[in-house]
Order: sequence, then structure tokens, then C-alpha cells
Amino acid sequence: MNITLRTLIAAAGVAVAFSASAQTATPNIDQRQANQQARIEQGKATGTLSKREAARMEAGQAKVQGMKQAAAADGKVTRAERKAIQKEQNKQSRRIHRQKHDGNKK
Repeated sequence: MNITLRTLIAAAGVAVAFSASAQTATPNIDQRQANQQARIEQGKATGTLSKREAARMEAGQAKVQGMKQAAAADGKVTRAERKAIQKEQNKQSRRIHRQKHDGNKK
């Protein structure tokens, strides 16, 4: 009976650990961050983003990353937090697009 009780307690502990990590997982946000960073790198490589513009875009990406870390700090990223992060990502995406297509070169 002790073995069965221990097994149940261990299984419950594992379930709690997985559910906690699932609540802070943000794969869509992570993928979008990676895509936007790649757009910035591509802009730097082709010269459509100056060093100053690229630095500003990367600061925007850092802001989004900070928002994500702050949201996950309590162990759960809520729907409202995800929405706020996505709103900021939309803003950063528009900025990247505008800066890459404004005609300024290195």
C-alpha cells in the first residue's frame, strides 16, 4: 500500500510540474520573435536597415522579450498577457517593415 501511495504522489507531482511548464510555454510568441529577429538580421545584411535603425528594432525586440519574461514570472501567462505581448509584437513588426522600406540605406 505504501508503494501505491508513493506512486500516486509521484505521478501527481509530475502532472503538476508539466501543467506549470505548459502554462508558461509561449511557442507562438517565441517563433514570432525568431522570425522578427531574422527580418532584422536580413535588413542589416542587405543594407535596408542602418546600424542605428537595427539597434532600435532590436531594442523593441528586447522589450517584447522582457514583457514575456515578466508575464511568465508568476508561473502562468494569462490570455490578457498574451494579448498584450502580441499587440507589442504587431507594433514591432510594423516598425521593422517601415524601417526596411523607407528608402534609407547604410
